[in-house]
This record gives sequence, structure tokens and C-alpha cells, in this order.
Amino acid sequence: MALGFIGLGNLGRAVAQRLTDMNEEIVVYNRTREKVEDLGYKIAKSPKDLIEKCDIVILCLFESDAVENILNMEDGLLEADLEGKTIIDLTTNHFEQVLNFHKIIDERGGEYLESPIFGSVAPALQGLVTIVTSGKKETFDSCKALLEKIGKEIFYLKEPGKASKMKLINNLCLGSFMATIAECTALGDACNISRDKLLEILGVGGGQSLVLKAKTQKLLEEDYSPHFSNNAIYKDLHTLQDLAYSMNQPLYTAAVTKELFGKMKKDGKGEEDFCSIVQLFKD
Repeated sequence: MALGFIGLGNLGRAVAQRLTDMNEEIVVYNRTREKVEDLGYKIAKSPKDLIEKCDIVILCLFESDAVENILNMEDGLLEADLEGKTIIDLTTNHFEQVLNFHKIIDERGGEYLESPIFGSVAPALQGLVTIVTSGKKETFDSCKALLEKIGKEIFYLKEPGKASKMKLINNLCLGSFMATIAECTALGDACNISRDKLLEILGVGGGQSLVLKAKTQKLLEEDYSPHFSNNAIYKDLHTLQDLAYSMNQPLYTAAVTKELFGKMKKDGKGEEDFCSIVQLFKD
């Protein structure tokens, strides 16, 4: 049976393309139908229609409010009979809102896997992202082969909310590394060190990281087309601060890093790739 897919932004399109390359048949739903008509997928008329056609529906949305909308809108997922249906949610969710998704889907007889995806467009196209999943063990086991078509590294943290918290912690590393690499790049430019040589040396020195590998070419070409946007990392770091506040846990580097990306959003660059933060240090 075909897989349902909702959320065809930059990352979602890459994941859907990966699944297509792995011989999965995809049926999609998008609020604005015209935006997905050129992708070659069958299109459902509503989320309810989609999950009635598919036993598994994958969500890859921007935030938890978007997930809530897809669940609760007129002809949303929750209006369908969810018995025998599974929703795999790749969204980076709020650690509290996601608990409600587990609860309401379970109450309606469906299965829900909270499965935030770690990675961006390029690794997603190659099936090289990481996925951390929370939910029922039997549901995870039944979907693991499908998750392995999307990601290279699959981790299971049973307790609802744990996967979302892990994703937020991971994105503290992601945002902090990107900000530091960007500042190093701008300082190297000011020192008249060629950017390609600077990034090559950082890549075998203190800057060695998945972030630098992923963003070297974009920094060299000053290509700020979005794979992972400033808006997305700003949202994630804000949610991370919510988590820390709820635990009375101070965060230091997260506060500074979040505000740097907040400045990018304020400057009208929120939709640019988050490597574009290099501009902040050059101004």
C-alpha cells in the first residue's frame, strides 16, 4: 500500500524523494494543491482522505502548531477511523505538545511515532539522516524497516517526549557550531585568508564537524538557499529554552546562539539557510 506524506517543504521533499527512490509509492496532501502538482505524486483531497488511502502517514512539518492543525482541521487526520493506522511524525515538536499527540491518536485507536529527523536536505536525499523515535516498542519495530529507508542511524527512546527533547539538545550543538564556524569564516576573511583554504584547514582542525562538512560549499559559494533555515533553528532554540525553563536549568551558550539567529530573522533573513549567519559577523 502507498505511503501518505504531509509536509513538502525543503526537508519533506527530500525525504519523499528518498522514499520514491527506494521504490515506495507516495500519496501526498498539501493545503495549497498547486504547490505540489508538479512533483508527480498522487494528491489526496484532505488529510482524512489521505489516511483512509494509506496505512502509514508521514508528517514532516515546521512546528507542533502545524501538526495540531493537520490533526484537528475539518477533514483532518482525527476525523478518520485510525484503527490499524500509523502516523510517523518527523517534525521537531514542542516537548509538551507532542505528549498530546501520543494521547489523542492512541485514544482514537491509531499508532503514533514521535520521530524527529536529524539532518538536512543533502543527507536526506541520500538516506543519511539520523532519526530518534519515541512511542510503543511494537509500533517502532513494525516501522523500523521503513525508517531505515529514510535514515542511516535509528535510535529508540521509548518514553513519549524523549525524542523531541533529544532533538532540541542536538540542535543546540547544531546552532552553536554553525554560529562559531560562521564567525571563524568572517574573521578569516578579515585576515585575508582565502575562504577555501580557511575552511579546508578548519575541516581537519578544530572546526571538524558534520556541520562544517555540510556547509562548506554553501559558504564558499555564498549560497544561502534554504536547506535548514534561520527561522527553523531560531524556533528550535526557543523551544529548547522552554524546556530548560521548565526544569529550572540554566542554559548559557544557547541563549547567545538563539539571539544571533533571532537577529537574522529580524533582519528579514529568516528564510535563508542558517549558514547565512556569516553575514552577521561581516557587517
